[in-house]
Amino acid sequence: MKFLLTMLIGGIISASAQNTVVDVAVGSSAHTTLVAAVKAADLVSTLQSAGPFTVFAPTNDAFAKLPQETVAYLLKPENKATLAKILTYHVVAGNLDAAAVVKAITDGKGKVTVKTVSGGFLTASLKDGKVILTDEKGGIATVTATDLKAGNGVIHVIDSVVLPK
Repeated sequence: MKFLLTMLIGGIISASAQNTVVDVAVGSSAHTTLVAAVKAADLVSTLQSAGPFTVFAPTNDAFAKLPQETVAYLLKPENKATLAKILTYHVVAGNLDAAAVVKAITDGKGKVTVKTVSGGFLTASLKDGKVILTDEKGGIATVTATDLKAGNGVIHVIDSVVLPK
């Protein structure tokens, strides 16, 4: 019985690991705004590719912190390039789990700068034991959940939208 239960749990874990970062986000009720934005920016197929990707995924509450007119503006078809730049600013090439991020911060004597898929930079550091991201405009997001594994990368949930220059 124990063997069967272990096989069943292992099968569920490996099946979920085959989902893409998009599939993981679609399955989260806290990320419906992010999913709508990814679709509006035509980034679904990109984020379903082999990767690997590390995605810092803002929640619906994170998007709600932006002025309402900003989100409406970004979701218009004519602003797709701007939306894509902002969304790809939340993505780093590679599979950086929480342990790798914390190690890089420690090795960097308190901070590490990572290049995003959009070409911009995010600075990760620790504050009160939590990883925070500082964007190019000085905005700060706190990582609130880590290591949501997908077949093509990993997602870390953040509480604010980070913005490129």
